[in-house]
Amino acid sequence: MQIKSGDTVKVHYTLKVENGEVIETSAGSAPLEFTLGEGKMIPGFEKGVIGMKQGESKTITVPPEEAYGRREERKIFEFSREKAPPAFDPGIGQTVRMHALDGSSFMVTIVGITEKAFIMDANHPLAGKDLVFDLELVEIGG
Repeated sequence: MQIKSGDTVKVHYTLKVENGEVIETSAGSAPLEFTLGEGKMIPGFEKGVIGMKQGESKTITVPPEEAYGRREERKIFEFSREKAPPAFDPGIGQTVRMHALDGSSFMVTIVGITEKAFIMDANHPLAGKDLVFDLELVEIGG
C-alpha cells in the first residue's frame, strides 16, 4: 500500500545539507510520526514521502522553496544595546527569542556584536539550503 494525503506515517530520516553534514537524524530513537497533509512538515518532505510503500527507503533533495525559503538580507538587522535588558549578553552564534510589537515571538541568531548594537539574523538557520533527506517508511497508519 502506498501512502497518500491523510495517512498517518512513521518515518526514520537523516537530514543532511549538500556537503553531507548531518544536521539531524531519528536513528537510535523513535521514528518521526505525522499525518500527511496537515502542514506540520516542510512541503518538500511531505512530497518526498507521498507514494512510498512500507519498508521502502529513498533519498530526496528538497530545494529551499519547499523547505525554509531563500535567505533574505532584510531579515538581518541591528538591535540597539539601549533597547536590550541590562543582563542581555549573548555570544555570536547564540539563538535568542525576540518579541515583536504585536506580542508574537520569533527566533534570531546573533551574527555580530558592536559597541552600540547586536547584529541579528531572523532567517531560519537552514534557509537558502538544499536539504537532503534519507528516508525509510517504517509504518503506515501508525
